[in-house]
Amino acid sequence: MGSAWPAAEIVVAAQGGDEAAVAALVSGAHPHVRRFAFALCATSQDAEDAAQDAMIVLFRKIGTLRATAALASWMFRIVRNECLRRVREMASGSEQFVDMPTSSAEDDVLVRLEVERVAAAISALPADQRRVLIMRDVQGLPGSFVARATGLSTAAMKSRLHRARAAVRSQLRVPADGNLE
Repeated sequence: MGSAWPAAEIVVAAQGGDEAAVAALVSGAHPHVRRFAFALCATSQDAEDAAQDAMIVLFRKIGTLRATAALASWMFRIVRNECLRRVREMASGSEQFVDMPTSSAEDDVLVRLEVERVAAAISALPADQRRVLIMRDVQGLPGSFVARATGLSTAAMKSRLHRARAAVRSQLRVPADGNLE
């Protein structure tokens, strides 16, 4: 899956203000953050912008990260929130929808490898399926909005969403009923 996240020693040094460590952390985290963004955002332009914004947050706020092991989870949440913000901006005025949940508590930190597995499975989808899946399941947008935004009928959007979910489930080897038994 490519290079590993920066080592804990680099994260600790960056948290302490070591400029060389901050530079190493930003450059080491960038490929992972970019992969998250391309898996989570609806468009490639939003993904590029979200990844860049997340790297700025990392650079400015690394000292606020409480647990070095939470770096991947923290960056994932920053990217996710950037993608959601961009969708909200796009959707404002066109349809009202319930506020989507923001970040989870630090206790339930996402397991780094699992996040990357899911991101890779979503990234492997054809672009039309990926966009529908991200907008509906990741960003939580209403189906009617997703259909309009993608120029599809509701039935066509649902069909693409079903195929995308099945492909991701197959890639992750999770049975259709969601049970891991």
